Parts: sequence; structure tokens; C-alpha cells
Amino acid sequence: MAALVADGLQRRNFVCDVAHSLAAAEDAMGGATYDAIVLDLGLPDGDGTDWLTSRRKYHEMPPAIMLTARGALEDRITGLDAGADDYLVKPVEIDELAARIRALLRRPGVRIQPVIEVGRLYFDVANRTARAGDQEIDLSRREADLLELLMRHAGTVVHRAVIENALYSFSDPVTPNAIEATISRVRRKLEDAHVTGALHTVRGVGYMLKDNGA
Repeated sequence: MAALVADGLQRRNFVCDVAHSLAAAEDAMGGATYDAIVLDLGLPDGDGTDWLTSRRKYHEMPPAIMLTARGALEDRITGLDAGADDYLVKPVEIDELAARIRALLRRPGVRIQPVIEVGRLYFDVANRTARAGDQEIDLSRREADLLELLMRHAGTVVHRAVIENALYSFSDPVTPNAIEATISRVRRKLEDAHVTGALHTVRGVGYMLKDNGA
């Protein structure tokens, strides 16, 4: 079930890691930063409700959606009181789950914005589309993810490890030059849209998008 959910979300432009236990979730969160969590409750090594309560007490946590077969009113109340931001009962349509995640990420205090602007560049987060002025920029899913990340951090260097974490799940194969190849394609497409000199390489560190005033 976890694999099917992750596959459905990836087809809707999310990068997902799957943890089949609470211990695996702890390991994953110790090595990566996540925008949202989809949490089941009946896990092999404990209850997701107890884990969420403990994590929220001692750690900064991203928004969490409980996705579980427990549909009784008291279960929903317990889950929300434990710190869940939303609660869905299985079975659920992936389109609804994706929409719920997007809605969570639009809440105040969370990173996501509906449209990001950097100079002439505009990125529509919901539709995953980019344009320079009135000109559409045709991007693959991974290129769109990269441009969104760089635009969110415009004017600052985004480290290569952060980019890799945002673009690839733990199970995705990453070739040594994969990031450089994606950067090169995005830079070329920006230049084709007359956004020149905006994407900078900081050797040995990462990449930065700057408004060049064009």
C-alpha cells in the first residue's frame, strides 16, 4: 500500500521516500528535510499516533496527514489532537490525497506559495508550469522541481546535497553527473526564454538563481 501511494504521488510531481516502520521514519528524517508526512497508524514497531505526539513534542515537524483504516469519530479526534494536520480514511483517491497535501503546504508558516516570482520568471506551483514574461518554458518534472527549488531560494546558494535530496527519493538511482545535466538543461531553457545569466554555478558548493534585471 505504501509503495502504491508513493507511486501515485510521484506521478503527481511529488518526490517521495517510503519508511515501513517508525524506526525507518526516524532514520529518514535524520538524514533529509521533508515538506510533509503521510502517516499510517498501525506500524510494525509502534503506533503512529504515539510517534507523532512524541515527535511534535521534541522536534520541529512538517505538516502530517494521517492515512489509516481507523475511521471512527473517536479515532479521528485522537489523531487530530495528537498533532495531525489532516486525517484521511482508507481507501482514498490519490488525487484527493495530493490535493490535501498541496492544501497543507499553502498554509501560513509553511514553505509553499501558489506562485513564485523572481524577476521575469514565474512558477505556478499547483500546475507545475513556468514562464518568462508571457513565454512558457517547457520543463520536465525534474527540471520543474529544480527551478522551483532555486526560485524559492533566489539570491542564495543551494547546496548540491539539498538539490539531490529534493529531486530524488532514496530509491532513485542518481548518476554522478545527474544534477549537472539537469542544471545544464534548465539553464539552456532559461536562455531560450531570454533569461540569460540568471543561473550561477558556485564551484564545489552548489547553484544559485539571481534576478539579473533582464
